[in-house]
Amino acid sequence: MRSAIAHARSFLFVPASRPERFAKALDSGADCVILDLEDAVAPDQKPAARAQVAGGLASFSGAQLARTLVRINPAGTDWHAQDLALLAEWIPRGLAGVMVPKAESPSALRALGVALGPLARLVPLIESLAGLDAVNVLTRTPQVARLAFGHLDFQLDLGMRCDAGEGELASTRFALVAASRRADLPPPIDGVTTDTADAQRLQAEVQRARAFGFGGKLCIHPAQVTAVNGAFAPSASDLEWAQRVVAGAETHRGAAFSLDGRMVDLPVIRLAQRTLKQMAETQ
Repeated sequence: MRSAIAHARSFLFVPASRPERFAKALDSGADCVILDLEDAVAPDQKPAARAQVAGGLASFSGAQLARTLVRINPAGTDWHAQDLALLAEWIPRGLAGVMVPKAESPSALRALGVALGPLARLVPLIESLAGLDAVNVLTRTPQVARLAFGHLDFQLDLGMRCDAGEGELASTRFALVAASRRADLPPPIDGVTTDTADAQRLQAEVQRARAFGFGGKLCIHPAQVTAVNGAFAPSASDLEWAQRVVAGAETHRGAAFSLDGRMVDLPVIRLAQRTLKQMAETQ
């Protein structure tokens, strides 16, 4: 059975230091929720936040655990080992996975797998040039479930000054999608939209992500979830078209045929089948 991570469209960050927001995040409609022990928590609050995560997880149902990830602090920080100790208790109990910041080293990911056990599913965040350089190896590391793009930290690492369209990151987005495809992983997860009040920008960024071949997006506010889920799900017209294509393919026994004045051959049939499968996975 595939994990929630594999077919999730929306991944909603929640500060680990705000346990009063955990239930709201789970009820937001987000496919997955990420309890964030890293960027969202000040250094002096890390131990308390870790304890709040432990308390929160203890109150989650099995179904809620199955769609919850925890973003840990990077290897080499003062908090990393204790983060792993906490998660080693919860992975066997059904926690969906671990988001790994600043992913750059396959050996570090393998060490995480050893520390957390064979059930741990890892979501490496590509946030640096070193991570991009290693991306084809990272995707083939055991227990990696899916890639995510930390595009803000990536820009910082390279000293980039991207415009609103982020055309400067086109080659990087393509590289993540291509690496995921080579390794037969689900399509990667695109980065956040920081302006939570700009619905037009969110829609444009989700459409860009989908056009590049991403399959999901990181969110920082519950208000972003509905738009993200809707944009990554097939529309009613997409589904109606796919159903007609698949029915026509069965009638013509796989041979090419014409539908609405357009030729339908094997690549088109496979696209229709993928569309129907995608809808089934997200229901």
